[in-house]
Amino acid sequence: MGRLGPTEIILILVVIILLFGAKKLPDMARSLGKSARILKSEAKAMKSEDQQSAPADPPHPGTATPDQSVPRTIQAAPGDVTSARPVTEPTDTTKR
Repeated sequence: MGRLGPTEIILILVVIILLFGAKKLPDMARSLGKSARILKSEAKAMKSEDQQSAPADPPHPGTATPDQSVPRTIQAAPGDVTSARPVTEPTDTTKR
């Protein structure tokens, strides 16, 4: 017991198709894939931000210091420029 055989898996898939409809399943899969790409790109951006904020190398001339606010652009998916938008980050006012 506890293991799903091929008959049970097929039965579950048939029930899912009946519940959600065959027309909506491709849209749901597409939106799930887009969400996964967004999550992956955000995780990659956070990882590169952490590496850039490491105090190992001095700031380059012409780059912003933490006191200066520079808007960032977050892309929804690699190569998807239609959904890119500028983002304002919250500032930490407790250090003043």
